[in-house]
Amino acid sequence: MSVIKPFKGFRPPVDIVEKLASRPYDVLNTEEAREECKGNPYSLLHVTKAEIDLEPGIKDTDPEVYLQVVKNYNSFKDYGWLVQDQEEKLYIYAQSMNPTDANAHWQYGIVACAYSEDYINKVIKKHELTRKDKEEDRMRHVRITNANVEPVFFAYPAIARIDEIVASVTANKPIYDFIAKEDGFGHRFWVIDDRKLIDELVEIFDKQVPAMYIADGHHRSAAAALVGQEKKEHNPAHTGKEEYNYFMTVIFPDNQLNVIDYNRVVKDLNGLTKEQFLNALNDAYTVEDMGTNIYKPTKLHEHSMYLDGHWYKMTAKAGKYDDNDPIGVLDVKILSDHVLDKILGIKDLRTDKRIDFVGGIRGLGELSRRVDSGEMKVAFALYPVSMKQIIDIADTGNIMPPKTTWFEPKLRSGLVIHELA
Repeated sequence: MSVIKPFKGFRPPVDIVEKLASRPYDVLNTEEAREECKGNPYSLLHVTKAEIDLEPGIKDTDPEVYLQVVKNYNSFKDYGWLVQDQEEKLYIYAQSMNPTDANAHWQYGIVACAYSEDYINKVIKKHELTRKDKEEDRMRHVRITNANVEPVFFAYPAIARIDEIVASVTANKPIYDFIAKEDGFGHRFWVIDDRKLIDELVEIFDKQVPAMYIADGHHRSAAAALVGQEKKEHNPAHTGKEEYNYFMTVIFPDNQLNVIDYNRVVKDLNGLTKEQFLNALNDAYTVEDMGTNIYKPTKLHEHSMYLDGHWYKMTAKAGKYDDNDPIGVLDVKILSDHVLDKILGIKDLRTDKRIDFVGGIRGLGELSRRVDSGEMKVAFALYPVSMKQIIDIADTGNIMPPKTTWFEPKLRSGLVIHELA
């Protein structure tokens, strides 16, 4: 069963929260982060991407950057921009992509600490591989701040009683409530003060939630858990109750989450003419020319393709996928096997420079733009995976193909921070 724990969070004063809360470190490159922080000393990007305060051109893994990280983080606390709660709390964080719409969808997550041992023992389940260099970068960040500065995005199988508790808390006015100027997404935040509700939530997770699933933040999860293990190994008096045994998460019910498409653009047709390429597709797909207007896939096993000014509907033929296999059912797997590998010769999605990936948040117009510009030759749009598919893959110990899931909205960093001591 899943372990969660309340914690004494460090939070910004209400009057600066909108300026301090930032997009995650991995959503922006250094120059974008530098531009976003212009004139705003409060932005947590000064902590999560501290290279923006150093000379242009410095690598984000330079030792000087990590020294700047801890300098900035300590300054935020010294200035009173981050103030610690005096008692252990749980929190609720709600997000919406259309916050001004009266019928907007909001997703409500519980902010809590997860148990590092649950990650090691696979009670916290993943669906992506992690890279050691990215793990180590985030581990350095955790070590030098002695904190989980940014939360990890988890999901859990929805439970009615948890929904009831969340609804009772969120019926009250939120502590924070703002619309981010960068993307127009809404963010609301509540503190759970009632000790009985905190204890009940902890017990429900312990007794009724069989597993938690990493939705977004595989490298941060790995880094936080591994630093916890390091601290355990270096503490002769370790008891298992130390704060470093836990890391900060926002845990959403699976039925509230929005997974969007993650699409592909390719630089060439591997020496084929347009006609040869279209003919080759007929082995695995029924291909229909949909004209010049954007065509978006409408169901599983249907892709759309943009080539030479036209959009095409590609419907995978029976026998080219396996709906009984948690990996074989995925449209990214079908496209990779029958088009990217077999026809276009792209064997490794992680390393091949001929392919790039475009999050669905950018819209399908971004695909046609990159092809029309001459940068790319062909683009493929995919039907998004479902939370059920993600959970099936994690439960069976399988790993998603690279660049399969894109969750939106992203968690804002800086609403609350968890220190390890």
